[in-house]
Order: sequence, then C-alpha cells, then structure tokens
Amino acid sequence: MCPSITKNPSSTENPPARRKLIKLHGVGVKLAEKLAKLHLISVEDLLFHLPSRYQDRTRLSHIGSLYPGAEAVIAGEIVVSTILFGKRRSLVCKIQDGSGTLGLRFFHFSASQKEKLEKGCQVLCYGEVRLGSGGLEMVHPEYKTYKEVIPALDNTLTPVYPTTEGVTQHRLRDVTEQALAQLNKEKVLAEYLPLSIREQFGLSSLAEAIQFIHRPPPNIRQEDIQTGEHPSLQRLAFEELLTHHLSLLRLRYQIRQQGAPALVPQTNKLSCFLDNLSFTLTKAQQRVVNEIQQDMAKQAPMLRLVQGDVGSGKTIVAAIAALTAIDSGKQAAIMAPTEILAEQHYENFKIWFEPLGIKVAWLSGKLKGKKRQVQLDLIASGDAKAIVGTHALFQNEVKFHDLAMVTIDEQHRFGVHQRLALKEKAQATGYIPHQLIMTATPIPRTLAMSAYADLDTSVIDELPPGRTPIKTVVIENTRRHQVVERVRNACQEKKQCYWVCTLIDESEALQCQAAEDTATQLTEVLPELKIALVHGRLKSSEKAEVMARFKNGEVDLLIATTVIEVGVDVPNASVMVIENPERLGLAQLHQLRGRVGRGTVQSYCVLLYQSPLSPHGKARLGIMRESSDGFVIAEKDLELRGPGEVLGTRQTGELQFRIADLIRDEALLEQTKLAAQEIIQHHPEAIEPLVNRWLGQKEQYGQV
Repeated sequence: MCPSITKNPSSTENPPARRKLIKLHGVGVKLAEKLAKLHLISVEDLLFHLPSRYQDRTRLSHIGSLYPGAEAVIAGEIVVSTILFGKRRSLVCKIQDGSGTLGLRFFHFSASQKEKLEKGCQVLCYGEVRLGSGGLEMVHPEYKTYKEVIPALDNTLTPVYPTTEGVTQHRLRDVTEQALAQLNKEKVLAEYLPLSIREQFGLSSLAEAIQFIHRPPPNIRQEDIQTGEHPSLQRLAFEELLTHHLSLLRLRYQIRQQGAPALVPQTNKLSCFLDNLSFTLTKAQQRVVNEIQQDMAKQAPMLRLVQGDVGSGKTIVAAIAALTAIDSGKQAAIMAPTEILAEQHYENFKIWFEPLGIKVAWLSGKLKGKKRQVQLDLIASGDAKAIVGTHALFQNEVKFHDLAMVTIDEQHRFGVHQRLALKEKAQATGYIPHQLIMTATPIPRTLAMSAYADLDTSVIDELPPGRTPIKTVVIENTRRHQVVERVRNACQEKKQCYWVCTLIDESEALQCQAAEDTATQLTEVLPELKIALVHGRLKSSEKAEVMARFKNGEVDLLIATTVIEVGVDVPNASVMVIENPERLGLAQLHQLRGRVGRGTVQSYCVLLYQSPLSPHGKARLGIMRESSDGFVIAEKDLELRGPGEVLGTRQTGELQFRIADLIRDEALLEQTKLAAQEIIQHHPEAIEPLVNRWLGQKEQYGQV
C-alpha cells in the first residue's frame, strides 16, 4: 500500500466547492440559518441535497381529463371568482378550458390576489386535484396569470426537495438553480474519480450525474431515480461508498504502521488450558484460533472481527487469544458492554486462568473505594495479567503495565466510534495492542464489507455438538394463561424459565416497573415457584447475586428486562417468554432466544405479542419462528431496520450515508473495493479530497 494513503494536507484554504450559500442571490443570514438545519452550508452541500421526488410540469392537461389525486398543469379562463364564508373563509375561482370546469380554492389570500384572480383572467395552474363539495378542485395551486400566450412550460421534471420549516420548495429550487449554474460555468464541483476508474465501471462524470438528478428530462422513468437504480444515482452512490472504503483502509494502514509486539507463547500454559477443558474445540473454533494466533505472531496489530452465532463458543476463543498474549509475558484486557456479561467473563476467566497461576483483575464503573484501588494497582503493576471489565477500562485513571491484547465483546453495544479506544492504553509501550472484536450478533455481509473494511473477519460457523434446536412459537397475549401454564409445567419438571419484559423507547425506570409489575402478577399466579427479578437498576452486587442463584438452580423463574440479552449462560434454562416481541429488532430477539437451548434438552422460545400486529410486525415474528440461523436473521434485520440501528449507531449519525444505501447498492460494494485498490496504487492524490467531500470531519470510524 502506498504511503501516500496517509497524507493529510494541513491547508485551511477552502476550495471553490465549499463556497458559502450566503453568497447566492436571495440568501441572507436568516435563510442561511434555516438551510443549515438541513445541513446545507455550502454550494456543494446544495448540489448533494437530492430531490425526494419529482413533479411533471412539462405537459398541459385538459381539465376534462382530470381525476382526484392527479397532479397536473392546466390553463384556462376564470369564469367565476368569489369569496365564500363558511367554517373557513376562502377565495373560490372557477376555471374553464373548453373541456371542462375546475375549482381553485385559496384559504389564505390577499386583496391583491383577489384583484388578480378576477373573472376573465387567463391563468396557468399546477396542483393536485381533489374532490371538493362543488366538484373537482385544486387547493392553493401554484399559478401564473397571462394575457394571450400561455407561458412556456418547464422542459425538465420539477424537483421536490426534503425541506424544513420556513424553507419553501420555490426557495430551494431557486438556490439550487444558482448552484447548478455555478456547476456548469465555474466548475465548483471538482472531478476526483480518475478517468480510468470511470471508464472501467461505466460511470458518467460527477457534474453530468448531479445535473441529471436535479433536472431530469421528462421522458425518463421517475421510479428509476427514486429507487436509486438510475446510472446517475449509482454514480454518486459509487463515489460515496468508495470514499467510505478508502477512509477505513487508510485508518487500517495508519494503525498497522505503528507496530505491535509479536506474541508467541513461551511455555505450555496453552496446552494445559486445553487439556483442562471438559470439551474439545469445534473445527470452526480451531480454525478461528489459528487465524488469530497467526495475526498475533506478526509485528503489526491484529485487527480481527470474530462473528459467531449465539452459543458458538466465542468466549473460549477469546480466552485462548488472551492466554497467547499472557504466555508471551504481556497483559490482555477483555471488555464487555454490561456488568452481568463482564462479571460472567470474570468468573469464567478466574476458573480457567487461576489454576495456571494467572491473576485476573476486575474493573467496572460500580467498583468503588479501596476495592477499586486494589484492582487499579494490580493492573498498573502487571501483577494481573488478565483484566476483565466494562467500559470502565477506558477511563484515564486505568494504567496498564504492558497491555498487548484487547478483546471487545459485543462491540456493537459500545458503538462503532469506540472500538479502538483501548489502543491509547498501550501508548507508553510504544506499540499498538492486538485487537479482537467479537459479536454474537451476526453482521450481514453488506455491513461487514462497509462498516468493518478495516478489519479481517473470522466466522465461527459451527455450534458445539449436543445442542438441540430451539422451538419458537408465536402466541397472542389473549392466551397468556396458556403460557403461564407452560412455565408452571416446565418448572415442575425441574427446568428453569426466563420471562422477559420489554418496552420500546421508554426510560429504564419504566422498563423496570414493567418487570416489577409482571413479577408481582406471576408470583400471585405461581405461588409454588421460586421467582426472582433482575433489571438494570439493581446494584451490581444484587444483579450478580440473583444471577448466581438462578444459575445454581435456586430460582425457577427469572423475570428480567433485556439486561440479560447477552452472555448469560444457564444450561438448565429451557423456556424463554418474551413479552411484546414486536417492539424489538430481530437481532435482539435472536440474542434473547439464545439464552435457552444451551443444554441438551428441548428448549422453547415463546413470543407473546400484543394484537393487532402490523404487517411489519407479522413479518418479523414470522422470520423468528421460521429461522434459527443468526446470519439469515441479521440479513432480514438489515432489510427491515437499516444499518444504523443494526449496528447500534443510529443516534451517533455514523453509517448514515448521504446517498448510498447498503441494501440497494450491495452490487456496488465489490466494485468499490476494486476501485479503492486502484486509487491507492495509482491515484493516491485523490484520496484526501474524496474523504473531505464525503466525510469531512466525520472520518472517525474506529477512532476516538
């Protein structure tokens, strides 16, 4: 890879394309402030602010051919003009063109409008036809008056732009027209894609694509533009996806240039660890372990994503990676998104590592005072070789002795933005730690290619032997009593059950209240069962105590919020009831379902939904009933919810493409990967301006 990929010019000069909108005619401070709400700051922003749909004002329609719902241009003579007084005062005109009569209705009008729209006036109108009390009419149509000759009609489709309060379509079209004039005359939009790339992939110039999308000819299929299938839209999506890919490759290159310690085990700890396990690694686990160890043996930081469905055994793989670093004389950190999952990892790592003479430290945000200081000292001195914790490991006070390996579990729960933050913890050593990213939420291929282009990917595509597939049933809440009986029967057979309460877009307090109310109700109905409650507002020690009792078989039925979504492993749990599953994404439902079926007995997941279900809700629950393949479910989740929500980044704005759509434009991903390599090798000077155009200050994927 060419070193020029890292080039970051320090010039602060704005190129012509960043020309401020306030320089356009009619754009003052107030309008500029309103346009800024649409993220329109420069002329270039305006050119990339694409229409959401189009109106056809290129043809004149006869009034006699109109029908409700039609959008049309008509011309004729006003034969009646009067003000009607009813619930609302309105100006009503009747217009004729020889083929029929149409009403024009204005609820907001001035005295001058009333004078202009008088009987005998010729008028050209555009609007949507609706059925009014007196027949067909247009309400507040756009219009022009004329005397003898009908004004010239538009020769292109008329764009309708996404807008905001105080910015009319007329204003947006006017300033966009000025921007297009600058595009053609002053070349405000530079072409950064090399001609060889454009020819190889059959792409038009950027200026041609922009001009076409803003002012398309009337003879095209509007659907082709609106669905993104037109070559002009594909040209813009190609450049945006290409830039995103180049940005991630540049990040990857910059990290790898900083170097990392080559980690090769020095003793037999790893073989002892494997010998002590009560099971044998699956072939998939062995393959992924080999890929990880090959990476860690190099003097460049490992950047690897490990995907594995629920129950595929990722934790053992992470333990082997940590042990590889520890047996090379270094420290390894394992970070999990929740206290429950982090505590479970801590307990597992202690069981695995302490017999090998390896001290394991524990750190979470709720660990305070002297206990916290003891753990910080163990980490700083190097006495603790394995460090397990939550996001508390990010904090400034945490000083590592010799951190060389970082594992982040369920990284999507932290957000893409944080995934490399722990690299700073090894700066004192002069190298970057090896990084292993794990997720039990399978990432669709399109997302893996785009959001994780800076990472190598491994997949654990095999479940340990002896697992019995989970049966999923969908039941309406009116049959709740049947579900309660199923839970009673399971517990009487010495099985254990989860009952998960969900509320969407509600506060954690309300989630907890819902769980508490359910716990009260079920305790009354099932007095013979030992029932416990766990939710996010309990103290860490309380949650740990409840989960320990459940895992030890002292609790029959655990009422919980989605706090148990990841990592909880209770092999005897065989029934999972999820209330209001229609409120959750597919990936989250799949994660919750994965809390059962971890033993050899038949397990069930009951989706207890509230009627009526929307078509969207029916489709999602149907997918859960039909499939237990996390990768199939992930693809469907992407289709239904979009990439930002699937990755947990919607609120941060990351992965919110301006034009590209990962599902629609999947076919472009392979092309942009090839184009990225061509640019890196032969046209590295194009990288920086492309990144500035499409990402600007947002080139932070994976950075902190």
